[in-house]
Amino acid sequence: MESICKIYKIGNGPSSSHTIGPRKAALLFKERNTGADHFIVTLYGSLAATGKGHLTDVAVIEALQPFATKVIFEPEVFQSFHPNALLFEAFDHEGVKSEEWMVYSIGGGDLSASGISIERHPIYSIHKMDEVLQWCEQNGKTLWEFVESHENSEFWDYLKEVWQVMIASIEKGIDNEGSLPGGLNLQRRAPSFFVKASGYKASLKSKSLVFAYALAVAEENAAGGRIVTAPTCGSSGVIPAVLYHLYKSYEFSEKKMLKALATAGLIGNLVKKNASISGAEVGCQGEIGTACAMASAAANQLFGGSPSQIEYAAEMGLEHHLGLTCDPVCGLVQIPCIERNAFAAVRALDANTYAMLSDGKHRVSFDRVVSVMRETGHDIPSLYKETSGGGLAKF
Repeated sequence: MESICKIYKIGNGPSSSHTIGPRKAALLFKERNTGADHFIVTLYGSLAATGKGHLTDVAVIEALQPFATKVIFEPEVFQSFHPNALLFEAFDHEGVKSEEWMVYSIGGGDLSASGISIERHPIYSIHKMDEVLQWCEQNGKTLWEFVESHENSEFWDYLKEVWQVMIASIEKGIDNEGSLPGGLNLQRRAPSFFVKASGYKASLKSKSLVFAYALAVAEENAAGGRIVTAPTCGSSGVIPAVLYHLYKSYEFSEKKMLKALATAGLIGNLVKKNASISGAEVGCQGEIGTACAMASAAANQLFGGSPSQIEYAAEMGLEHHLGLTCDPVCGLVQIPCIERNAFAAVRALDANTYAMLSDGKHRVSFDRVVSVMRETGHDIPSLYKETSGGGLAKF
């Protein structure tokens, strides 16, 4: 597995696989073809089907400036390696092709070419939760310490920046009003949810604030604002909402928040390694389900859960999102994506509570649920995997 920093990418929405990834690929291709006259970029499968709603063409064209670029959409053509495929072609002044490059945006802003992950630097030798738990038991340490033992000296500084961006995205989202860009004319709801929450009694106020925080980040993402992939743009509101709420409610120190982020990042890394965090590949269970598992584990870490309780919280967070489809209306990261962030944040807190009430023992392991999620995702028809061809997208 790679560094957890790869799970937490700081960038602009609305989509990690449809915006951040293609933008990065375009910049890499331009760097290799500075002598070209113009480019043609072909988007395939899911990337083409929802590309306009996700601003994929805009991201690619902007990244390839000042070169003239034509973007072609091929939503009916699916490449075998991954549904999110891009073909870059460079041409000289006489129209002769000088290079072509097929690349795949595999989720979370990561890229792969010819089945090989680009900029891949594995630093973890353990890839299963069961093995991580064994390491913790043998060394008398917890999950964040397992992470610390593998990361470099700059890791905590980067997590501090991640945490600050998460806070900023919530506070900005609560302040911003009006409608979101795109054809749905969807009104932002985070500001009104936040104001209304203050009038409720304790338990309802708590849940309402979590809703408001998750909506704030998800709406900022939908508007192309600066957020943190956690593990993706489409699911970026879950972890900030849970952690910000606990930070404000219980006055946890920043150091504890960073340790919680480390634990959450490990969960996301394990899912990414053993299944997928790409909605185009496994549906929304890979995005919102993983985010819920990460937030559940982070919350449990904050409340002093044992490694087995943290694992149980993460298992529940993912298990109860199994089969969740990715069916964005009009290809926008708005309906149902924004609401799903809010509900997954509350579900993460419930998973934490349930795990804390237990002794951590349970029948279905986190590793097993990750495996089932991968199998389920491969069985889900492509209509329900970020193509806007089925489910709620037919709205």
